[in-house]
Amino acid sequence: MQAIRKFFQSEIAGGLVLAAAAILAMIIANTPLYDHYHHLLEISIGVHVDDFVIDKHALHWINDGLMAIFFFLVGLELKREMLVGELSEVRKVILPALAAVGGMVVPGLIYAAMNWGNPDYLNGWAIPAATDIAFALGVISLLGNRVPASLKIFLASIAIFDDIGAILIIAFFYSHGLSFSALGIAAVALAILFVLNRLNVTRITPYILIGIVMWAAVLKSGIHATIAGVLLALCIPMWDKDDEEHSPLEDLEHDLQDAVAFVILPIFAFANAGINLTDAGIGDLVHPVPMAITAGLFLGKPIGVMLFSWIGVKLGLASIPKGVTWHHIFGVSLLCGIGFTMSLFIGGLAFGGIEKAFDERLGIIIGSLLSGIAGYIYLNIITKKSKHLDLTK
Repeated sequence: MQAIRKFFQSEIAGGLVLAAAAILAMIIANTPLYDHYHHLLEISIGVHVDDFVIDKHALHWINDGLMAIFFFLVGLELKREMLVGELSEVRKVILPALAAVGGMVVPGLIYAAMNWGNPDYLNGWAIPAATDIAFALGVISLLGNRVPASLKIFLASIAIFDDIGAILIIAFFYSHGLSFSALGIAAVALAILFVLNRLNVTRITPYILIGIVMWAAVLKSGIHATIAGVLLALCIPMWDKDDEEHSPLEDLEHDLQDAVAFVILPIFAFANAGINLTDAGIGDLVHPVPMAITAGLFLGKPIGVMLFSWIGVKLGLASIPKGVTWHHIFGVSLLCGIGFTMSLFIGGLAFGGIEKAFDERLGIIIGSLLSGIAGYIYLNIITKKSKHLDLTK
C-alpha cells in the first residue's frame, strides 16, 4: 500500500505542475510575449554525424525526443503492471480493459460522425480517445479518503489500457512514408536489446546507448519516434537473475518518475498549450473539429466507458471491484474525458502538417475542463451521500 500511495502522490503533484505549465503557456500566448514564445519553439536545432542529419525545430525535439522518454516510462509501467501488478491477473484486467476500449471507440465514432465529409478533419478521430492519468488522478484525489482505493486503481488501470491503445493508434495510423533501411537498423538495435535482456545484462547504460540508436532510426523510418521508447522499455529486465531482490526495471522507473512528472510533461504542456485567443470568435469554438473533440471527450468518454463496462458485467465477463458502485464508475467515466497530454500529442500528429483554419487544442482544453469539473462535482455529491444511500442498486 505504501508503494501505491507514493505512486498516487507523485501523479497528483505532477498534475498540478502540468496544469501550471499549461496555464502559463495560455497566459503568455495572449500577451505581447507571444511572438517570443512562438520564436522560441521555432528555433532550429540540428545534429550532424557525417551524412546522418536530424534537423528539427525546438517544438519537434520536445514532441519527438522528450516525449519518447515519457513513452519509455509508460512502457516500463506497462511491463511491470503486466508482470507483477494489477494487470497480472486476468480477472482484474477485463473490466478496465473493456472500459478503456469503450472510452476509445465511442469518442472516435462521435468525432468521425461530426467530420465525416472532410478527410483532413477526419484525421483527428483519435484525439478524444485518450485519458490523462495525471490530471484524472489529481481531480479524484481532491475527494480524499471518501473515494475507495479500489476506484483509484480502477481509474489507473483504464488509463494504462488507454496508453496501450494510444501507442497502437500512433504506430498504425500516424506513421507515414516508411523507410525500410531505417527500419532495418531499428530492427537490428531491437534484436541486440533482446539479446542483452536474455543474457541478464542488468546495467542500464548499454540499453540506453542502443536505445538512442534505435530512436534515431525509428525517427528516420516514418514510424513516430516515441514508439522506440516503448520498445526499449519492454527490453529492460524486470528481474536480475543473480539477485532476486534487485529489479532493474523498477529502479529505472523510480528514477524517471520525477523527471517525467516535473520536467518533461510540464515542458510538453508549456510548448503545446499556448493558444492565442486574441482573434478568436464563436466560429472558432463551433468549428467541427474542436466541437467534435469536446463532444468526444465530454460525452463520448462516459458513454463508452459505462456502456462497455455494463455489457461486460451483464455478460459475466467481468465484475465490479470491491467497494465500487455503478455511481462511482460513472464518476470515473466522466474523469476519463480529461484528455490533455495524450490528446495534445495526437492532435499534433494529426494536424501538424496541414494548413488549418481551426485549433484542435480549443476542443481538448474545453472538453477536458468540462469533464474534470463534472466528474469532481458528481463524485463529490455521491461520496457525501454514500453513508445514507445504498449505491449498489
